[in-house]
Amino acid sequence: MPTLKASARRVLTATVLAAALALPLAPAAHAEECKPDDQACLDKEANAKEAKEIEAQQKKNQEAADKTGKDIKAAEEKLKECPPGSSSCMSKLTGGKGAAEEQGLKDMTETIATNEPEPGNNAAQAVTSTCESFPGSLPQGSTDPGQSPFPVDQLCSLLGD
Repeated sequence: MPTLKASARRVLTATVLAAALALPLAPAAHAEECKPDDQACLDKEANAKEAKEIEAQQKKNQEAADKTGKDIKAAEEKLKECPPGSSSCMSKLTGGKGAAEEQGLKDMTETIATNEPEPGNNAAQAVTSTCESFPGSLPQGSTDPGQSPFPVDQLCSLLGD
C-alpha cells in the first residue's frame, strides 16, 4: 500500500469526516438501559448522544449560513444600484456622508465633558495617598532621614499630612 503524504492524508481524513457528518444520523434505539460494566453499550449510548448534539449544531450552522447568504445577496443588490466610482451613492448606502465621523466626535465630546479629575475638590485625599504610596516608589535608602537630602516625612508634613 503506498503511503500518503501528510497533507494528502489530512485532506482525505477531512473529506471522509465531512461526508460522514453530512449523512443523517439514525438515533440509536435501546430498549433497556446499559449495565454499569457493559462498556460497549455505554459507548453506543454516548455516541448516540454525541450524534444528536452534532446534528443539532449542524442544523444551527446551516441556518446561520442561510441567513448569511441572504445578507450577502441583499448587500450585492444594494451595490448593484451604485455605479462604480459614485461616492454620493456609496455614502447613501453607508448611512450618509461622514455619519461615522460625526458619531465619533459626539462620543468623544461627551467623554471629555463628563471626565472629572480625581480627587474632585479634595486635596487631602491626594496628599494622603501620595504620602502612603510615594515612599515605596523611591530608591532604597531614600526614606532614611540620614541618607535622604529631603526626608519624605518632612515633605508629607509640609503637605499637611
